[in-house]
Amino acid sequence: MIENPIVTETFAFKQSGDLDPALTDPATGKLSAGKLIGRWVNTNPGTQGIAEILIEQNGERLAVDVLGVGPDGPIHWPTASAEMLANLEEEAGQRAVALAATFDLGFMRAETYLRVNKGVLVIVLFVTFRDNSGRSDYLNREFFYRRD
Repeated sequence: MIENPIVTETFAFKQSGDLDPALTDPATGKLSAGKLIGRWVNTNPGTQGIAEILIEQNGERLAVDVLGVGPDGPIHWPTASAEMLANLEEEAGQRAVALAATFDLGFMRAETYLRVNKGVLVIVLFVTFRDNSGRSDYLNREFFYRRD
């Protein structure tokens, strides 16, 4: 995974006071995906990016499914494995701040960071085009509410 100082600063330091205790397993004290698990819908129905996200956990494996917006309708992105990121400011680094997942759609690569802040799923998305189309790579942030 590419280390990105912007994301590190945004998630690990500036918002560390907003951490949700439900992101740690009280029995083990280890990182837990907690309230990140579930189906999330974009707060902006007119988005041109991601319409919906499903975060699932099977044992210790986390998976992220994305329904993107395409020119001819919804686009199901390939499922990506997610990695939990810890808050380095917390004692022993035991609290999850975000999930990181990278999607490869062939023509583009999308690196995502997902975090719950006050009940809203916030996604930071770094998109790199690899199809020689001349489109500019971009950074986007979108907000989602829980659907289930």
